[in-house]
Amino acid sequence: MPSIILAPIKILDVSGEVTFGDVLQITPKSTSKSNSGASGGSTGDFCANFSLISLTNTLDPDLNDSSNQGNN
Repeated sequence: MPSIILAPIKILDVSGEVTFGDVLQITPKSTSKSNSGASGGSTGDFCANFSLISLTNTLDPDLNDSSNQGNN
């Protein structure tokens, strides 16, 4: 399926597989969990984030999260 890209592409680092073109399905090969406060995960060239109060709930009562065992 063709696609149109209307913005420039900026690739800084490639540490794994890169796929260009048509694919049927792309699945994650690894999963992780992270906790960060307000705008703690912002990425980009120019970010302006303003937050008055930042509280992060790190309580995780479940024993198992989603896995990717079938994807490897």
